[in-house]
Amino acid sequence: MSTAPNFAPWQQRVYEQAVAALGSDRLAHGLLFCGPAHLGKRAVVERLAQRLLCQQPVADGEPCGSCRGCHLLAAGTHPDYHLISFIPNKEGTRLRTEIVIEQIRELSQQLALTPQYGGAQVVILDPAEAINNAACNALLKTLEEPVPGRYLWLVSAHPTRLPATIRSRCQRYEFKLPQHDEALAWLCAHGHAEAAAREALDAARGHPGLAHEWLQNDGLKLRRDVANDLARLGRGEAGVVETAQRWVADEHAALRLRHAADLALAEAAGLTDPVRTRSLAAWFDQANRTRDLLRTTVRADLAVTELLLAWRGASGARIEGGSRR
Repeated sequence: MSTAPNFAPWQQRVYEQAVAALGSDRLAHGLLFCGPAHLGKRAVVERLAQRLLCQQPVADGEPCGSCRGCHLLAAGTHPDYHLISFIPNKEGTRLRTEIVIEQIRELSQQLALTPQYGGAQVVILDPAEAINNAACNALLKTLEEPVPGRYLWLVSAHPTRLPATIRSRCQRYEFKLPQHDEALAWLCAHGHAEAAAREALDAARGHPGLAHEWLQNDGLKLRRDVANDLARLGRGEAGVVETAQRWVADEHAALRLRHAADLALAEAAGLTDPVRTRSLAAWFDQANRTRDLLRTTVRADLAVTELLLAWRGASGARIEGGSRR
């Protein structure tokens, strides 16, 4: 099988599994593509859709890239391809944070139609875990009544947030973090110096997609800034409210909280004091809960202020050195 353009090894493995199932007529109506964010799930799903919708596939079944179906898909106007994601709210002022029942009802109507190009019809839900309860019930009905040639694919970085009734009706394709050497080789192949790639990969706990993103967008500098902020807070050299307001003032609030949680975990791993270790573990959990709250209507500055107050109260530690003052 030919390698799809720019696929990382872990993407290629999942793609080949799905293509093998398709070739032996074992590809289910409902598929769940899951695994950590930033591993390229969506790219694999889109390539698989192109394979199904191409009108003139080449010898190994890969899409030709030049037929009308491929051109329409590339332009985002293929009538038999549908992406369900966040839509604007009623006021049109921002995107919703949920996939709602009206979208699923429209999806069901689309799947009931004959494909306009006579082949398959593909619907992708991404992120699938954003489906609210009412939409889940409607989606379950669609999954329980499959129509030949109609495919409903769910993409999720948090599959456990989906109801078990949804997960159990989908064929599962899981993206896993690759071995360290494979991830490092991939980062170096993308132009990153080995030393920087190693630092980023260690910081991302072996996640090559995150490491790549951080190396491209100064994510490691942000991590060092977060470490400095936590150390200064622990020493009483920085204000909690001011630091919290600065952390949520731009689009990097969630990433700062991820770095903060990881830094606490890294410090805990190097300690022998069980009391301090438990304190850091509890704060790690609180930091991750606070990051989840950022997706809700809770005031971000107040949630982060509470988190940083807990850090000052329970820590008093310098993250970069692990010592107490």
